[in-house]
Amino acid sequence: MRKLIVSTFLTLDGVMQAPGGPEEDTDGNFALGGWSVNYWDDEMGEVMDAAMSQPFDLLLGRKTYEIFAAYWPHATEDQGAKPLNDATKFVASRTLRSLDWSKSVLIEGEVAESVAALKREEGPELQVHGSGNLIQTLLRHELIDGFRLWTFPLVVGRGKRLFSDDTIPAGLKLIDSTVSSTGVMIGTYVPAGEVVTGSFALDEPTDGGNER
Repeated sequence: MRKLIVSTFLTLDGVMQAPGGPEEDTDGNFALGGWSVNYWDDEMGEVMDAAMSQPFDLLLGRKTYEIFAAYWPHATEDQGAKPLNDATKFVASRTLRSLDWSKSVLIEGEVAESVAALKREEGPELQVHGSGNLIQTLLRHELIDGFRLWTFPLVVGRGKRLFSDDTIPAGLKLIDSTVSSTGVMIGTYVPAGEVVTGSFALDEPTDGGNER
C-alpha cells in the first residue's frame, strides 16, 4: 500500500489559492495570485528537489493538471521538470476527455473509491500538488497520509483554504521542519489521531479543611 502526501503552499491565514501567478486561479475575484513567488530561495529549491528525488506519481485535480501540462512539457531545462514529466499523472476530472501530457491517466468513476484503490496498489508515493477541490474530497474520506506544508509569512485575508470549515477534526504530528532564509516554514506532518482537548482553568478552591 502506498502513501498519499499533500504538498502545498499556504499563507499564514491558510489560503492556498493561486500561489504561482496572477492568472492561476481568479475564482471569487481573487486578486493576489502569485503571492509565493518573491519568497523563493535556494534552500526551498533543495527541499523541493529532495521531495522529488525518490520515485513518485502525481494525483491532480483538473485545474492544476491543466496548469502543469501547459508548462512542464515545454520547460525541460527547469529544475524539477524531469521528475514531473516522468511521473505517472492520475487526473480527477468530470470534464476532461483527453490528456495530452505524457503518462497521464484519467480517473474513472467515483474519485474517493478510485483513489483508495490506487493506494492499495504497489507503487511509489502519490503526491498531490495544488488541486484544492480534490484535496477537500480526500480530506472528507480520510485518504491523506501526510502533509508537506510550505507556510509563507503573509496573510491575504480571503481565498480558497486548505482546511475548510467542514474539515474533519484531527491531530497532526510534526516529523520534519526547516525554515528558509525568507521565513517560509516547511513542515512535514502525519496524522496523530483524534483531537485531545483539555483546560487551563484552575480547580475549584477548597476551604483547606477549616471548619467553623
